[in-house]
Amino acid sequence: MSLFGVRLDGTRSGLIKSFLEDNYVCAGDHVIGNLESSGREDIRSALVASGAYQEQELELEEALSSLDTFVNVMQDGDYVLIADEEWVYLGDLGDYFYDARQESVEGGTAHRRGVTWLKSLPRTAVNSAVQALLASDQEVTRYSGVLPAARMDLWLADSSAGDMETAHSPARVDEATIAEALAVLKAALHSPDAERRERAAAAILHYAK
Repeated sequence: MSLFGVRLDGTRSGLIKSFLEDNYVCAGDHVIGNLESSGREDIRSALVASGAYQEQELELEEALSSLDTFVNVMQDGDYVLIADEEWVYLGDLGDYFYDARQESVEGGTAHRRGVTWLKSLPRTAVNSAVQALLASDQEVTRYSGVLPAARMDLWLADSSAGDMETAHSPARVDEATIAEALAVLKAALHSPDAERRERAAAAILHYAK
């Protein structure tokens, strides 16, 4: 499992609403066609043949790195982060596909991966590792640090503010209410709804910490 940041700037900065509503994210230049079966050198050849990077070796390498990561390094089940000025969005990635109908769209949105969006968070509330990933100059960047084995959505947040508040605030819930709430969560562990069971288990484990 890996985490990637996709930077949205220029013409693509206005597409975030489409990404969230239509459940996808895009990268790269649409003028080089479908890359579904293309390795890194195939992508390089396609970029060179497009003529868009003549005497622009640095730009060529940056485009190659982002597209190769998007097409070949990202895998179904990995995670992706995108952000606007105020919010960060976490999603579960699907497979790469090429949508030829989008070739003429400004900014190029033909190179796509489906995304199941999982969580949104104020940009000011995410942890320093996420802040650094979102600040990358690359269009697509792979996070190089250690990720949690589960509940990526909990890892995103900067816990320092919450920890400080807990340390300096009196308990707001009495023990009887806590016991009652735990009983409800334990009952939910046997629910036929898998998502409800998972949420209940996560809540109990979080409380146990």
